[in-house]
Amino acid sequence: MTMPGRVLIVGTGLVGTSVALALRAKGAEVFLRDFDPAVARLAADLGAGVVVPDLRDAKGIADVAVLAMPPAYVGQELLAAQDCAVADVYTDVASVKVLPVAQARELGCDLDTYVPAHPLAGRERPGPAAAQADLFLGRTWALCPLPETSPGAVAAVTALAVACGAVPVTTDPETHDRWVALVSHAPHLVAVAMAARLAPSAVPGDALKLAGQGLRDVTRIAAGDTALWTQILSANAGPVAEVVAAVAEDLAAAARFLAQGASGSGAVAGPGGVAGSGEVAALLDQGQAGVARIPGKHGGQPRNFRLVQVVMADRPGELARLFNAAGAAGVNIEDVRLEHSPGLPVGVAELSIRPEQAGTLLDAMEAGGWPVRR
Repeated sequence: MTMPGRVLIVGTGLVGTSVALALRAKGAEVFLRDFDPAVARLAADLGAGVVVPDLRDAKGIADVAVLAMPPAYVGQELLAAQDCAVADVYTDVASVKVLPVAQARELGCDLDTYVPAHPLAGRERPGPAAAQADLFLGRTWALCPLPETSPGAVAAVTALAVACGAVPVTTDPETHDRWVALVSHAPHLVAVAMAARLAPSAVPGDALKLAGQGLRDVTRIAAGDTALWTQILSANAGPVAEVVAAVAEDLAAAARFLAQGASGSGAVAGPGGVAGSGEVAALLDQGQAGVARIPGKHGGQPRNFRLVQVVMADRPGELARLFNAAGAAGVNIEDVRLEHSPGLPVGVAELSIRPEQAGTLLDAMEAGGWPVRR
């Protein structure tokens, strides 16, 4: 599987520029185009490639053209790029597939050379300045070839995804949109709804002094770009609405149960003494079971890790020293989460490791002078 040697990126935002950086690191020749010339120049200054001012002057410039823009614009940009014959194969990275495919068909695009696709990776920060060459490392890259798509086009886009470090997965546009509604789009909306409760009109500033890692985890992705997410949610409205309605129903039921207990309305109390606690406990259990099904490291089977908590001073080099000590002890840190102590120059590193390595790591941490919890 040979990586495309020449690639044109149309749209130099976070994902487009990240694709460019990943391919440049593998030695590909990359060309850049954006409707905003300043954004394209910034991507070029970051080392993502060479700016192409006008597609009309770029005939045959690339083996593969990557269209990196919101889903509503993919169809018209595909048509423009094909009219200029800039590449042999075309793909896109929009997070919704049914809409771009429908537009491409309606506009009469050449579907033989088009591979709808979607790398499932991103960050809360938009724009080329947030781009990373390793953004797709170990992440799923969905390929949604159409009945008309040629095997050669699929092979070229598959090679491109692999060159970016991703794991290609083939599906169809309808199935893709239904499942990303569950694993990406609805979670974003749920995070936004929770973060919206933190508005100054709803919560005084003093209350947020109590915020811990749980709130940060739940609301982290709510910082995403509003204009982009409005388009994504609108483009996948039906599947997202189904998931959000199901989540809202669960939350509404839990709220009713809790309200009954708080009001002392005479509702039957569960084992915990709170009305409806049995139903709430069932929802909590279902949540635990759901978390356990999320794929683990590198998309593999979920694994149970031992958590080791290490108290760290908030000063330069401390995290590197901790990692070096773990490495010297032969312990692989599978995951790490940092929690800072409000008002104190210390924090806690929560390290996920294999259970059989816990004793070794604890000994190494104590030998290095870190307070640890056994």
